[in-house]
Amino acid sequence: MQTLQKLSLPNMGCGTWAWGNQLLWGYNESMDDQLQAVFNLCVSNGVTLFDTGDSYGTGRLNGRSELLLGRFNQEYLGSGKENICIATKLAAYPWRWTRQSMVKACQSSAQRLGKNVDLVQMHWSTANYAPWQEGRLLDGLADVYEQGLVKGVGLSNYGPKRLKQVQKKFAERGVPITTLQVQYSLLSTYPVTQLKLKDICDELGIKLIAYSPLALGLLTGKYSVEGSFPKGIRGLLFRQILPGVRSLLVCLQEVAEYRNKTMSQVAINWCICKGTIPIPGAKTVEQARQNIGALGWQLDSSEIAELDKAAANTDKKMVQNIFQTK
Repeated sequence: MQTLQKLSLPNMGCGTWAWGNQLLWGYNESMDDQLQAVFNLCVSNGVTLFDTGDSYGTGRLNGRSELLLGRFNQEYLGSGKENICIATKLAAYPWRWTRQSMVKACQSSAQRLGKNVDLVQMHWSTANYAPWQEGRLLDGLADVYEQGLVKGVGLSNYGPKRLKQVQKKFAERGVPITTLQVQYSLLSTYPVTQLKLKDICDELGIKLIAYSPLALGLLTGKYSVEGSFPKGIRGLLFRQILPGVRSLLVCLQEVAEYRNKTMSQVAINWCICKGTIPIPGAKTVEQARQNIGALGWQLDSSEIAELDKAAANTDKKMVQNIFQTK
């Protein structure tokens, strides 16, 4: 059994779903220099956790996000380099159904990254549609840890019931679960308020990672019912949701103005105050700068209570991930 190498997890990370994704985020290769600058800025400001997935990247660009992260990591020579933690998620593809397929997948990710994966995560549970597949994939995930290929293991989109089962299964093999990643924001409080995942994670010593803390950009204040919408699928979604979340956006704006911060910074800081590690995405240096501005200060309890109340009273919520289990 390997000796446990310590994973260093900061208060906030950076999500890299957009790095290579043409369909939803309009990526093209001319953005790569800007993305290297985003990576550099993040690391030098203590944002050293980068979350990716082996399925990130559209079509021929599959695996693009990992390839870019590998290159950026090699080229970065500034401060904080020793704390960089690259977390990837291995997809539960239908053709992956043996233990060995997970080990191979992790090795392929390491090849694209040019280094071992620091934190490997199961991208989603197949419990909702192919429960027979999941046991072997989880065994493979634990194998990866036992073989010393990673420093830590995590899960993504798991609910309380499944989480407890997997934790028990892994504990029997001496494999600790380091992180659980769920969609969590002011527009998606469900994993914490209804599923009570934060309490369970605290009890089990698991860190909760909040993905999509800005609800795909809905909480940035950039979009309004009267104004322009983003292109494609996000635009369609925003048209449905925006009219029902006005009161929350007003509350967010008031807190932001009072604090002399942006709405994004308040929304991210709220996630941090809730004891989670938010991983907002950034495609530009300006967006990365915005996200970094969520660090180094904290909302007070009355502001949090006000935002909680506004979040609970919205007519619309963010669409939940279809793979989120109970």
